[in-house]
Amino acid sequence: MAPEYNMMELMICVASRYLENGKTVAVGTGAPCAAAMLAQKMASPDLVILFEAGGVAPMLPQMPISVGDSRTFYRAVMAAGMAEMMTTCARGQVDYAFLGGAQIDRYGNINSTCIGDYHKPKVRFPGSGGANDFASLCWQTMIMTVHQKARFVEKCDFVTSPGFLSGDGSREAAGLPEGGPYKIITDLAVMGFEPETKSMMVESLSPGVELDKVRAETGFELLVTAELGRTEPPTADELRILREEVDPLRLVIGRS
Repeated sequence: MAPEYNMMELMICVASRYLENGKTVAVGTGAPCAAAMLAQKMASPDLVILFEAGGVAPMLPQMPISVGDSRTFYRAVMAAGMAEMMTTCARGQVDYAFLGGAQIDRYGNINSTCIGDYHKPKVRFPGSGGANDFASLCWQTMIMTVHQKARFVEKCDFVTSPGFLSGDGSREAAGLPEGGPYKIITDLAVMGFEPETKSMMVESLSPGVELDKVRAETGFELLVTAELGRTEPPTADELRILREEVDPLRLVIGRS
């Protein structure tokens, strides 16, 4: 009998599978941190986790509650600071980074600044923090989010963190290094980006989800890979480690 799981557990397990052994990943707290911890405890024991506030390769004893939590420095290789962390990104030493935001468009641009006009917004959000640096300088970025039409928009009201800007070649033309968005992991699907146009493309559907549902919750036309598949659900081992070792207090995965 297949194990039961919720959508947050699905997204964390799926994200963890993209974090290869020996790579470096910059994470915030919450689901990205849980994915990185799970990857370390599964197939990627030598994954190097970095935190925006300066923790480099800590041996996390518990789920931290902020990027400056003392646990993000526990038995770390280095307890640095934000300046050192961002220059590490600028040197090309960070393979992956996780980002979030209120809006994302077809080219992976992210808005975490405001809804509506910048000067008279309907809603004001916290803004960039280190997200622009991560999006601009890390090799590949990933997003975990609930799939809603209000989030997946034709055009971001404000671009806080650049993806592929307006499509093929525009990122490089703006002076940004090679890289950009890699995977968008939602409760409905996993999406990548078409190599030529850099437009968002559905790669696999979550268990029990059909393509029409994904399209209905997206505010722009999605491309679909010819090899459209099904996302593998969490395994019993993944769920056991996630629930018992990564997040036993269920701060991220929620209480049943």
